[in-house]
Amino acid sequence: MPEEKQLKYDKAYLRMAEEWGKLSYCNRKQVGAIIVKDRMIISDGYNGTPTGFENICEDEEGYTKWYVLHAEANAILKVAASTQSCMGATLYITLSPCQECSKLIHQAGIVRVVFSKAYRDDSGLQFLKKAGIDVKYVNELN
Repeated sequence: MPEEKQLKYDKAYLRMAEEWGKLSYCNRKQVGAIIVKDRMIISDGYNGTPTGFENICEDEEGYTKWYVLHAEANAILKVAASTQSCMGATLYITLSPCQECSKLIHQAGIVRVVFSKAYRDDSGLQFLKKAGIDVKYVNELN
């Protein structure tokens, strides 16, 4: 796909991920993720507590509870519970992945990650690049 057309799609999927992130009950950060394969959305996710837990992401001091799942982890886990596969897919995420999620992304077979905001710790991105995953930062979504 020509680069200009790809950027148009990248921005559109990132806007969708941004909207999806608004479904999160987390107060500190609302993060959304979309997984696209063969020009089809195969999964989505946002950060939040596991199924069956109260939808409160922060403790009394305002810190994120340790068991809150990140948006990309939720999206990857949805695929794992389906008949789909992430092999060769692109992950669109509103916040660049942390170290732990970067391992999941690589292991799931995702080959491209497009994000719109950078997480303060870029070691997850460094890992993805080292793993040969195409990483792209798109900050202007219009």
